Amino acid sequence: MPESDGRPAGSEAARNEAEKVEVQLLAAERLIFFSDAVVAIAITLLALDLPVPEGLTNADVLHALGDHWPEYAAFLISFAVIGLHWLGHHRLFRYVTGLAGALPRWSMLWLLTIVVTPFATRVLTADGAFEVRFAFYATVQALAGLFFLLMVHEINRHGLLRAAAPPGVLSAGYRRPAVLIAAFTISIPIAFVTHWAYLCWAAIPFVLRGIRIVLDRRAARETG
Repeated sequence: MPESDGRPAGSEAARNEAEKVEVQLLAAERLIFFSDAVVAIAITLLALDLPVPEGLTNADVLHALGDHWPEYAAFLISFAVIGLHWLGHHRLFRYVTGLAGALPRWSMLWLLTIVVTPFATRVLTADGAFEVRFAFYATVQALAGLFFLLMVHEINRHGLLRAAAPPGVLSAGYRRPAVLIAAFTISIPIAFVTHWAYLCWAAIPFVLRGIRIVLDRRAARETG
């Protein structure tokens, strides 16, 4: 039955639903833009903390570069770690249609760990107490993985993915942070035994790649 303004009730309900969907999409886009900005700032802060080699001669500068190699190595590690966090976020959130439940809360806590990473990098490269410094850095990254995992859970629980999202995007969203959490958590006790605990971090991309190869082969066998 027509309403007083002459428009069918069904048309009004459809318009309200479309506006609701648009508001949700805008909320998700604002979170994505904000997250990208925070990640960019964190990476910039990493570069700003790099020591500038000093010296009046070429030999002096090269010697200074050698003296500061731990800081440069830590920068590359943190750049790669933040890059892995961001890639996982980018691959998942481009298919997110809105915000619901605790997703904003976990997102903010995830961003907190990203912002703390430059500070954790400075802690890692300071002198002495290697085990504690290493454990602090690894804990920050393990928490980043945990908060991202909770974000994925909220997205799955509230059905926030687009219908056109690839079938494996959600499982990859669970898999990546799980590997990060495992690698950084396992490295903590190993650091109290040997400095080779860094190898746990270096193994992350290889483990992710290996899992991807196994899953691709399994899918090929199932469809073949």
